[in-house]
Amino acid sequence: MRRSNTQSLAEALRSYIKEMRMERKLKEVDVVQSWEEALGKTIARYTRNIYLSKGILFVEVSSPVVKNELLMMREDIRKRLNDLAGEEMVTKIVFK
Repeated sequence: MRRSNTQSLAEALRSYIKEMRMERKLKEVDVVQSWEEALGKTIARYTRNIYLSKGILFVEVSSPVVKNELLMMREDIRKRLNDLAGEEMVTKIVFK
């Protein structure tokens, strides 16, 4: 006997993610993964250990010169990342 309540795999995954309240965490992962796209490969080479916690993006920078440049561009970077995410995910950026 066939079930009439069939849905696609994509729909099932979306409803599961929504039920488990994982949307916010998945968007946080997307923001971290879009770091290279937002800033380019050159800057991404000097950064590591990028993570987002409670709206604060933490970035470890290996070069003091690059860190200084990023500090001056902090607000622009935050806006770019939020634009890529489609909503306000990053409220502050901390460079270490």
